[in-house]
Amino acid sequence: MSNRLQKTATSDQELFYQMTELYAHWVANQSWLMFGFPQPWKTCPNPYFGIGRYVRPIDSSFLLWLNRGLSVLLKMNTRFMQTPATPQGGEQAADADVPRETTRASITLGFTRRRFCSVAAATVSTALLDTRSFCSRDRDKDMNDGIAEIAQETGRKKSDIRSFNVNVPEAELIELRRRINSTRWPDRETVTDESQGVPLATIQELAHYWGTDYDWRKCEAKLNALPQFITEIDGLDIHFIHVRSKHENALPLIVTHGWPGSVIEQLKIIDPLTNPTAHGGSASDAFHLVIPSLPGFGFSARPTTSGWGPERTASAWFVLMKRLGYAKFVAQGGDLGAGVCTEMAKHAPPELLGIHTNFPGTIPSDIARALQCGDPAPSGLSADERRAYEQLTNLFTKKRAYAQMMATRPQTLYGLADSPVGLAAWLFDHGDGYGQPAAPITSAVLGRTINGHSAGDLTRDDVLDDFTLYWLTNTAISSARFYWELHLNLYNAANVSIPSAVSVFPGENYQAPRSWTERAYHKLIYYNQVDRGGHYAAWEQPKLFSEEVRAGCRSLR
Repeated sequence: MSNRLQKTATSDQELFYQMTELYAHWVANQSWLMFGFPQPWKTCPNPYFGIGRYVRPIDSSFLLWLNRGLSVLLKMNTRFMQTPATPQGGEQAADADVPRETTRASITLGFTRRRFCSVAAATVSTALLDTRSFCSRDRDKDMNDGIAEIAQETGRKKSDIRSFNVNVPEAELIELRRRINSTRWPDRETVTDESQGVPLATIQELAHYWGTDYDWRKCEAKLNALPQFITEIDGLDIHFIHVRSKHENALPLIVTHGWPGSVIEQLKIIDPLTNPTAHGGSASDAFHLVIPSLPGFGFSARPTTSGWGPERTASAWFVLMKRLGYAKFVAQGGDLGAGVCTEMAKHAPPELLGIHTNFPGTIPSDIARALQCGDPAPSGLSADERRAYEQLTNLFTKKRAYAQMMATRPQTLYGLADSPVGLAAWLFDHGDGYGQPAAPITSAVLGRTINGHSAGDLTRDDVLDDFTLYWLTNTAISSARFYWELHLNLYNAANVSIPSAVSVFPGENYQAPRSWTERAYHKLIYYNQVDRGGHYAAWEQPKLFSEEVRAGCRSLR
């Protein structure tokens, strides 16, 4: 057998995938020759067998072998049509509650001779639509339309779960560095603190490293080492990481990030939550972990119509967990992810056992009115409540300009899509309870502790991984629109009636008092104030964050 096939095949199904791919490429090759078009093999993506997998030229010596091989492929197809995909870890699912993930190989099943030719023709026509596809798929409308037609022809369902890998063309990274190094800088700020925004010296230091020594490929490798998938829900492609624990009776958990975060923000909590025994925990505390990208963020598709806010996202997460085979699960979220969790909890379906949040919405209605009017703290508040009131007053008067802009005029932020440094400064300027920008972020970027607040486990590369993801996926505006779609105040009392766990980190925008929390979460099963960590708790303190999630969900098992 050809070494072209043998060198990467790791299973019969993978071999079947490669053989199928080669055959379709050969037919497509003949079609290009027949119609007189130049061969696009070096530049055009293969739109069916994984966007971003660039097609190799196949010499004519394969003609006879591939033609005879079709009969073998059809026999293998019949065999594998009866073979279910195995869950992460390689073990066969034992019952209906264990998800069966659709692998790349299983997507190719169900071919006939007629369908082989149809796929090849579609490969030719769709390749004309776009030559710059990357990250395993292209979200431009024309390419999506082409893929949809091919999926329909081959019987692929919208509910299919497709394997996903990141592979950014080097040209995109070269262009990113060129733009960074061509930045036109403004004058420095006229103050000696951060009251006017991100200091010029700080962003220039970050940009210099970003445009010279930063290596995106390290982040890409970390992502591709994890099981990543794409599935269509309510007309939108949703990207997610899905890691199943090796421990029996692990509790399914869906974790939702916020802004300016992404799934990158949760990478360091994956092993502590799925493999707790390696991190000082018990096997009984293990989770099966699902980490989706919010609509319009990262590798999830950018919505082309309005309506994708926390409410619709919450509904999509229920579909996702059901599609993965989870009959019972818990949800976790901070920042915007906390809003999604709140909406999930308000649905209160039987499959949602409870929620955990590190960004609780607790402000009582009378306190919210006083804050809105700019009144001094009402009399009769406890010490914790008065502290929270003062923190919220400072937050709403000095630190929410970015949110107001995105909630009212997100489309106007065109510069974020055109300047990587402009984008980085915008993302960087999100504050926390320690300052604005968030002190741990500044400490990570500058490589030294700022104002006594350590970066924890957060590094400069971590920060740039997140910023680079926003740039490469062109999601600055689509993610900003999530604020425009936000029809709830994340800080006001959540009014949740299902079991809820709350962890309060000292560097959060405000420290939610227990008294307010008990009124907002009617079945509060866990409340704890920890001694370190801020708004980006999972990023800054992954070990502590994971311990809090385990403790908060322990009674729900």
